[in-house]
Amino acid sequence: MGKIVAVAYVTLDGVFDNPGVWSGPYFNDELAAFQTANLAEADLMLLGRVTYEGFKDAWPKMEEATGDFGKKMNTMPKRVATTTLAEPEWNATFIEGDVVEAVRELRAGSDNVLINGSASLINLLAGHKLIDELRVMTFPLVLGSGNKMWAEGTEAAYTVASSFVTSAGVAVLTYQPA
Repeated sequence: MGKIVAVAYVTLDGVFDNPGVWSGPYFNDELAAFQTANLAEADLMLLGRVTYEGFKDAWPKMEEATGDFGKKMNTMPKRVATTTLAEPEWNATFIEGDVVEAVRELRAGSDNVLINGSASLINLLAGHKLIDELRVMTFPLVLGSGNKMWAEGTEAAYTVASSFVTSAGVAVLTYQPA
């Protein structure tokens, strides 16, 4: 059976969106190694529409600068939860029908699935107990506004499986379902 791992960047006040704007000063070799390990263990990526559109526009331009990491990002298969896009690009297949059922089928297979970003998708899957590990990088800043990681009404319980703090002060916690 495959494993579904969700990886998220979040601020102390729970802001989840636009980490490219605020995470840079804290990103170092420790986080790069963490993200490289996340990608290396994944067989395919599962994304929501917003993250997919951002990634497919950005990563092809960054492959040369990011080497093997960028090459894997660009070539690995992706499944995308969307009801509005019509033409898949960037090695993607759109999920048709019930997203929860499609993810259950993915999980029953042998592929390890990586979710990056995609807050709405994480909320949906957490509510259905379909996330096997939640890896959260909590950055030491408060933005005061922005979209939060957890939507009102989402319920899930986790226990800490491992943790470390980078030299830049980012707390990296890996959670598993309680």
